Amino acid sequence: MGLSLSHVLLVLVAVLLVFGAKRLPSIMQDLANGLKAFKNGLKDGEEK
Repeated sequence: MGLSLSHVLLVLVAVLLVFGAKRLPSIMQDLANGLKAFKNGLKDGEEK
């Protein structure tokens, strides 16, 4: 059971309603930075 396009669009609409369009770019940038840090942490953990 994966995420379909309709689920992703529904989540994006909900985020827009909650946070507003003005804050969305900064929220997405923070999310991307968090995911990048998480992936780097996983990669560093595998090397040890």
